[in-house]
Amino acid sequence: MTAPITLAGVSLALGGREILRGIDLDIPRGGFTCVVGPSGCGKTTLLRLIAGLVAPNAGEVRIGGAPVRGPRRDVAVVFQDYGRALLPWRTAAGNVALALEAMGVPARDRAPRIRDLLARVGLAGREETFPAQMSGGMQQRLQIARCLAQEPAVLLMDEPFGALDAMTRQGLQDEVLALVAQSGATVFFVTHDLEEAVYLGDRVIGLLAHPGRVATTVAVDLPRPRDQLATREMPAFLRLRRELFDFMRVAER
Repeated sequence: MTAPITLAGVSLALGGREILRGIDLDIPRGGFTCVVGPSGCGKTTLLRLIAGLVAPNAGEVRIGGAPVRGPRRDVAVVFQDYGRALLPWRTAAGNVALALEAMGVPARDRAPRIRDLLARVGLAGREETFPAQMSGGMQQRLQIARCLAQEPAVLLMDEPFGALDAMTRQGLQDEVLALVAQSGATVFFVTHDLEEAVYLGDRVIGLLAHPGRVATTVAVDLPRPRDQLATREMPAFLRLRRELFDFMRVAER
């Protein structure tokens, strides 16, 4: 079951430094929300608050109407540093099994689920491959498969494709869109890439820095399914990219 996310008056200070101030956000059930902003604006910190990895000094984060008090099993996080997110001593199957083990899935029921998940992310037949034997794109696919094994209501993604080459990144963008459409998860996606934000999102949130605060919300009115060439050539896509570019030019001053 998917879940909406609500942040009401969320503020956070760490070590006497104000990171986020007065964040009010409503992320609808099943929505794909992207977040952009200059370095230091608190994009990743905002994601960590939603994940329950950090507690706000003021305000409240809710998922499905329930206050977030810590990490939840129905919330999965895909990190940018896929190398550290995976267990190098476990095979692909073993890494995906980690999530199933935490859920209490009996050992006899894990193998078919693991095969299905790996196939869904383009890693069919790679069950016995170790992370070190995989490319960066394959490692990120594996991390996504492990997250999907949780059957999350909320999928939090922190610049997951930032370290990948352009072709691999575009391929994974399309795979994520297809997987999210299939699962119906509510997605919160942090990125520094404005074109990526427009291509993936239903809307884009723009943050200002020092402290981080919501400055703009841009609705993305592009048809789905999206196409790497046709969508990016649409006048509406170019208009949205320019709107976000103009925002970033001001935000980075």
